[in-house]
Amino acid sequence: MRAVVGVLLLTLTACTSPSSSSSSPEADPPSVTPSEATSPPADPVLAVVGHATEPRLELSRAAYRRIVEGNLDRWRGRDVDVVPLDEVGPTVVAARVAGVDPVRDDPRAVELVVGGDLMLVRGVPSAADALRPLSRPFRAADLAVANLESTLSIDGAPTQGGDSFGASAALLGPLRRSGLDVLSLANNHAGDYGPRALLETVDVLADSPIVPVGAGRDLAAASRPAYVERGGVRFAFVAFNAIGETPRATRTEPGALSVRMPPRTGPLVPADVAHVEAVVRRAARSADVVVVLPHWGTQYTHQPEPLQRTVGRRLVRAGADLVVGGHPHWVQGVDAVRGVPVLHSLGNLVFDMGPDRFPVEAREGVLLEATFWGAELKAVRLAPYRMDPVTFVPRLLDGVDGAGVLADVWAASTGPYAAGVGSAP
Repeated sequence: MRAVVGVLLLTLTACTSPSSSSSSPEADPPSVTPSEATSPPADPVLAVVGHATEPRLELSRAAYRRIVEGNLDRWRGRDVDVVPLDEVGPTVVAARVAGVDPVRDDPRAVELVVGGDLMLVRGVPSAADALRPLSRPFRAADLAVANLESTLSIDGAPTQGGDSFGASAALLGPLRRSGLDVLSLANNHAGDYGPRALLETVDVLADSPIVPVGAGRDLAAASRPAYVERGGVRFAFVAFNAIGETPRATRTEPGALSVRMPPRTGPLVPADVAHVEAVVRRAARSADVVVVLPHWGTQYTHQPEPLQRTVGRRLVRAGADLVVGGHPHWVQGVDAVRGVPVLHSLGNLVFDMGPDRFPVEAREGVLLEATFWGAELKAVRLAPYRMDPVTFVPRLLDGVDGAGVLADVWAASTGPYAAGVGSAP
């Protein structure tokens, strides 16, 4: 499909030029020879874009031409804009034309998928079954990431009683088969069986194709970004824990890279944030794209803590190209800082939060699908899902159910991601 997009859009824009031989706006565009398809267009390829919070427009070729030629700002009740394709960014959604996504299907595209909080033990009957439905989007992506809220070792005493989440290294099999490439350990459960189990978890992952990030045998190791290259793009992942419980890594002691901040670990400690900022700046000098994965916020609410937004702005100023948070167990809002999306919580990916103790929001979440062209973030999409209340298997949603999950995200969002803004930025 990616090889087709350049031919299709070149053809479509050629049909909108004054020299076009098409006699009717409803006529199909002329065919393009291979030599023409590989030549760069004289004019910028145009994209029809809509508001970030609305479903993607699905356009026929004729509809695309009508919008572009007519310079329309509304289409079937939806606000739209027409912009050069190279100017499309993550705060709008590009329409699909004749089944082709001009951003995602472009040959330059590299796809990153990020999932939320992943806990596959205790009441989850089968880790393999729980991961299977989402393995398709994980494997289809060039790079897939999540936050692992358990150990892969129980070589130690549980530190949080019945809320201690531990597994053996056998869990690595289902994790690998799911298509995950990077796992954050910067959370409040990576230390649930003590420092020895934490370090064994790091080592198990480090010896596998899955790259761990956010925890280690000392502060230097816990601060070290995970570097992964896909499609010629070098990604750096930086992860930190602001919730506590897992020990803070120090110069001599193991733990997670940590930031002390409300609501769980006291007032904001400037030195902690400054350290993470320095890590992000160094990563930005070594990578094309820097993704920061904070574990922060208040549980069971859609609203981010005010200081999440403060820290998010500082991460972007330091060089983050994308910020994707976790821990609240519910989806939270999205902000745009200098055009960079800050997603405060994707919700639970898999977690044994049944209806006897938790509302349905704890079984809902979104997958983040992000498209990069080189170092440039071109698009973000959120794919909603809901876990089964017994097996905790997540299944993607569409229609009214999917729109309901997304409405919770947009209601807590700001700027171009706020619901009801009403026009394409």
